[in-house]
Amino acid sequence: MANRLAGATSPYLLQHANDPVDWYPWGEEAFERARREDLPLLLSIGYASCHWCHVMARESFRDEATARTMNERFVSVKVDREERPDVDAIYMNAVQAMTGSGGWPLTVATTADGEPFFGGTYFPPEDRWGQPAFRRVLEAVSDAWRERREEVMRAAGRIGERLRVLEAPFPDDGGGADIEDDAEALQAAGVAALSESFDASHGGFGGAPKFPPHGPLRLLLARPEPEALQLAAATLRAMADGGIHDQLGGGFARYSVDAEWRVPHFEKMLYDNGQLLSRYAEAHARTGEPRFAEVAHGIVTWLARRMTMPGGGLASSLDADSEGGEGRYYSWSEAEVDEALAAAEDPAPDAAGRGALLVKRVFGVRTPGDFEGRNVLRRVEQPAAVAAALGLEPDEAEARLARAREALLRVRETRPRPAIDDKVLASWNGLALTGLADAARLLGDAEALALARGVAGFCRRELWQGGRLRHAARAGEAQVEGMLEDYAYLGLGLLALHRVTLEREPLAWALDLAAVVRRDFEDVSGGFYSTSSRGERLLVRPRALADASTPADNAAAAELLARLARLTGDAALAGAARRAVGPLRAAAREHPHAFASSLMVWALLAEAPREVVLVGEPGAPDTAALTAVWRQHGSAAATAVLVAGPDDPLAARIPLASGRERLEGRATAYVCRAGACRLPTADPAEFERQLQALVAGGAAGAG
Repeated sequence: MANRLAGATSPYLLQHANDPVDWYPWGEEAFERARREDLPLLLSIGYASCHWCHVMARESFRDEATARTMNERFVSVKVDREERPDVDAIYMNAVQAMTGSGGWPLTVATTADGEPFFGGTYFPPEDRWGQPAFRRVLEAVSDAWRERREEVMRAAGRIGERLRVLEAPFPDDGGGADIEDDAEALQAAGVAALSESFDASHGGFGGAPKFPPHGPLRLLLARPEPEALQLAAATLRAMADGGIHDQLGGGFARYSVDAEWRVPHFEKMLYDNGQLLSRYAEAHARTGEPRFAEVAHGIVTWLARRMTMPGGGLASSLDADSEGGEGRYYSWSEAEVDEALAAAEDPAPDAAGRGALLVKRVFGVRTPGDFEGRNVLRRVEQPAAVAAALGLEPDEAEARLARAREALLRVRETRPRPAIDDKVLASWNGLALTGLADAARLLGDAEALALARGVAGFCRRELWQGGRLRHAARAGEAQVEGMLEDYAYLGLGLLALHRVTLEREPLAWALDLAAVVRRDFEDVSGGFYSTSSRGERLLVRPRALADASTPADNAAAAELLARLARLTGDAALAGAARRAVGPLRAAAREHPHAFASSLMVWALLAEAPREVVLVGEPGAPDTAALTAVWRQHGSAAATAVLVAGPDDPLAARIPLASGRERLEGRATAYVCRAGACRLPTADPAEFERQLQALVAGGAAGAG
């Protein structure tokens, strides 16, 4: 029989709707029962594509004896961390405080008021790997609750005090006053620190497990030092060649279990791929390497083929597991590769000879493979070198590899697919919107632009309700009060889309989102809370100051306000951004890996604004001629707005555009630096010359 999760929309909760555990969704009903029956709560937090969450579900939550213990001794609550990142943040911090580590599935025992007193992650069904059996843990926790209540409450009080640090005001170290003086030195110091921890053999930073270093890559690609570009490019090449990159279908897995990017943890997350799309597009723009553009286009293709939902929103993730095991969909035996290549229609007479050898050498296919005897495809040898060794022309080798990838992908598509978590999250769609807009701008990818428009349209229709965002949408229902990450990531995505199209709707909506950020999330002492003042009151009101797998929402909100301040000239927006990152100076100097997003805001605030105002009828040929020049020569470094004329309602929100007229009725460009403008021009060639001079002034923080 289905439990209380049967009415949920979250795919993760629905995975547990038929467990024998009497699960409750997060909400007052569970807490009220715990108070009424004097029982502790047992929170189990995970997500739909989490491999170890599936393992614990099979071993424990679907076991009748374990479920009976949970039902008799606890009120059990199942939480989707992606649907409720605010709840997850609080209890993950609690478990880290208790144990020194964290992860999913997250297992937490709390009082009826939600105060945690015990926590851990995965527990096995019997004692192993130095961990106690889950049922033994349950019985011990329950016994402590019944027999040693004062001890339990003291523990809950101690942990609660540590959690309240999450909502404490910023320390006032005067860090906001001299951002302009510190920005360059802090970024340079960050590059030096990243260089010291760089893995020169395999790219990336640190050892196994190895995650895509999103913040450091963004910082390195924005810096002028050749060394910074070398570190970023080497990491991006290693990831592109590794098993973490889906060599057939495009996109990246969540992380590599080893330091060499060889074998991934196979779940594929939208937030990773949205950010990596920006980085590969930027790397191509900086280096001209075709491989970087190829990888970026592959991410776009994967998003279009597998992740796009009806209406244009993007799904959250693909599962790591299929056919009851991790990575079965993505891995190959050598015999399976041989069979797929032999069946492919290849006009070359030796396709099963040199062609198959080429493919297996490039992708490292052997018997046995290095993943449970199977092979995770990765570039072990470069195609040109293998082609030379086999006596194949480079063009012929590339054609063979392309046909082989198509053949292998066709075979893979016949396998049972990993499950998809098809809920649409405003925050992660915002990260993907930025990546798609960057791919459209830097690579001219028309499919990326079409997907970006679809994402923005979906979020506007389905998630923007009554002037406030909802966090998640699925099956026609929008749920959960929007969080800071939703407003900040989506707002930045809209600005990235506006940078490409200069259409008014994305910019106007980004201004609206920024207004809600200040009204509902800003702390008067500086910085931003992760949850809205209008939302559910939790145990504490958390902040996120350090980057993790996504940018710190505090830094993202500051960046949104800082970028809009450059357009609007609104000193209050710039001041709020400065107060959000200024006090983090010492932390950023000591831990640039974790505060790269804040360092980017620092540079943005320190840089003199470069602005372009185009005045013309949208869609008119003369306007199109100027916007084409903008996209080619100015969009990497400056901020631009297009208005129809001085009476355009948008001009009222953008003081720099106020009063701007067309020259003799023709579309006109105004190129400005810190509010001082050159003579307006309606000549595309002159506009190009002015833009080139503007861009030559430097672009720190413009990435």
